[in-house]
Amino acid sequence: MKTICLYFEIHQNVHLKRYRFFEIGKDHYYFDDYENERGITETAERSYLPALRTFLEMAKLYGKAFKVAFSISGCALELLEQYAPEVIELLQELNETGCVEFLAEPYSHGLSSLANEDVFREEVARQAKKMKELFGKKPTVLRNSSLIYSDDIGGLVADMGYKGMIAEGAKHILGWKSPHFVYHCAQNPNLKLLLRDYKLSDDISLRFNDSSWSEYPLFADTYMDWIAQLPEEEKVINIFMELCALGIYQPLSSNILEFIKALPAVAKDRGITFATPSEIIAKSKSVAPMEVPYPMSWNDEERDTSCWLGNVMQREAFNKLYSVAERVLICKDRRITQDWDRIQASNNFRFMTTKNMGVGFYRGIYDSPYDAFTNYMNILGDFINRVNSLYPLDIENDELNALLTTIRNQADEISVKDAEIARLQARLGIIPDEEKKAEKNAEPKMKAMPAKKVATAKKTAQTKKAEPKKEEAKKAAPKAKATTKKAAAKK
Repeated sequence: MKTICLYFEIHQNVHLKRYRFFEIGKDHYYFDDYENERGITETAERSYLPALRTFLEMAKLYGKAFKVAFSISGCALELLEQYAPEVIELLQELNETGCVEFLAEPYSHGLSSLANEDVFREEVARQAKKMKELFGKKPTVLRNSSLIYSDDIGGLVADMGYKGMIAEGAKHILGWKSPHFVYHCAQNPNLKLLLRDYKLSDDISLRFNDSSWSEYPLFADTYMDWIAQLPEEEKVINIFMELCALGIYQPLSSNILEFIKALPAVAKDRGITFATPSEIIAKSKSVAPMEVPYPMSWNDEERDTSCWLGNVMQREAFNKLYSVAERVLICKDRRITQDWDRIQASNNFRFMTTKNMGVGFYRGIYDSPYDAFTNYMNILGDFINRVNSLYPLDIENDELNALLTTIRNQADEISVKDAEIARLQARLGIIPDEEKKAEKNAEPKMKAMPAKKVATAKKTAQTKKAEPKKEEAKKAAPKAKATTKKAAAKK
């Protein structure tokens, strides 16, 4: 039986503003708030909201016969929380159907996996924690920014405890092999790999509304026939794309959502099922290791990292950015941390590419790659000055290493304590809240409470608990005074 793994990426660029050389040291705010608000609200209205409503309809209509997975960058979550919280509420409602899985990914949607292991670990941990807070479950499968993957990255992800990772089914890596099998990391067989079928994915995300395409117009039964006609032994079909493909790249007027909505019913007629990445990884055995000595991605025809690091300007900006990584990691300043996440985002480097990207390539506010490089380096110069003011360049290496070691040790201690708490809970028969939620997953649930309301409810509960204690303290006070007087009289 063939199984479709359907996955969507949710990420939004945080746009930088025009930043002049003469502003360095004077203006520490780097972002175009107007463009960020316009971009996220437009994308939410034209793509995210209608697409998620369609998925919710499908989940209610087909039940567990329909499955879908999402990964959301931390930067996108921040924009959604600020400008389009209804998208998060829809995701929470969709999560309650039990038909959805949320994946881990770097918080910034940046290139830290190519630069600094500690930054990558910290980013993924922060994003995974956010997923658990919003959706009640810690991710077990990871998706790197733009599906960047190599043997070294796979080994690192396996060491972080993840069971699986999704990557690109790049032709130069697969050769004669098919992406329709489960593979595993060449450095660690415990990490299973799901490889994207770029042709079937791009048929939806890029070619669906192209009237010059030989298969236009594409219908759901035609698409499922292509999958059904694949060789019998090819069981896993991974269809991965950006969520904004539904509504932005392929306009709603093209009937793209009607096409998506029809897929489960047509698949069922052909004996094809849907599953989440973790379900496939749990049930399927790996057929072979996948050797990827150099990083690959899902970008451009080359399927490599050249769109971000292909020229001297990009590599200069990249190296300069991560030269302060260790000092940023020990920084507790919230503004520094947030700025660090946003200037790490991969699109900042993509704007600097000198590759021939075609007529429709979007460069944001920039006239050329050199313009993008100049603006970015001005911002980076001010950011580095701020980091240097907190942790000067002449700080002893031993001192910096000691601070980093302390941070790592604290993280290890927390992990050990969490494991001990879980062990004691198991012995005492205490079920953690997230497991209780999982047990009730199949039952009808009330709509998830938005994050702000949850925080308010917690504060109210804490206040109510505190009030009886204050009253008891007042009652106890006269008794204590009387006892003191009696003791004084006896003396």
